[in-house]
Amino acid sequence: MEFSEIQSFIKYYSKIKQRTIRLFDFIPPDKIEWTYQDGKFTIGDIIRHLANIERYMYAENVQLKESTYNGCGIEFAEGYQNVVDYYKRMHAESSEIFLTLSPEDLLKKCKTPAGIEITIWKWLRAMIEHEVHHRGQLYMYLAMLGIKTPPVFGLTSEEVIDKSI
Repeated sequence: MEFSEIQSFIKYYSKIKQRTIRLFDFIPPDKIEWTYQDGKFTIGDIIRHLANIERYMYAENVQLKESTYNGCGIEFAEGYQNVVDYYKRMHAESSEIFLTLSPEDLLKKCKTPAGIEITIWKWLRAMIEHEVHHRGQLYMYLAMLGIKTPPVFGLTSEEVIDKSI
């Protein structure tokens, strides 16, 4: 995916975010801080990580600033509804920043926390991949809890097989 103006990116990215948000409805509120193993991200940590990395790394870097990401612990938002609201609020803040980017800005290079220079539109594309990666983790966590989740694009694998020739 290549884009040369921010509106097309925002339109696409909004759909990615909505698929992640839709998954939140399947998280039992009492499992928001559940993890499969001590020392690993909890469900809440994953959601806070997505919120904070988008706002405090990607959104800072595209402004040619250094990352201010500072983790994803419970201190940022505690409790199911607070975690979901925090995710949405950080996304809104990030989107406001992204919408300021001109076509010329998208062609500039920013520096990642690893010190690598990357074209801004490519850094934003990487942000999408990051979101999808962690959404996959949420699906796996919920599966481990025995929670049935919605298919990403409307059909399960089994339903695709049934409808195929």
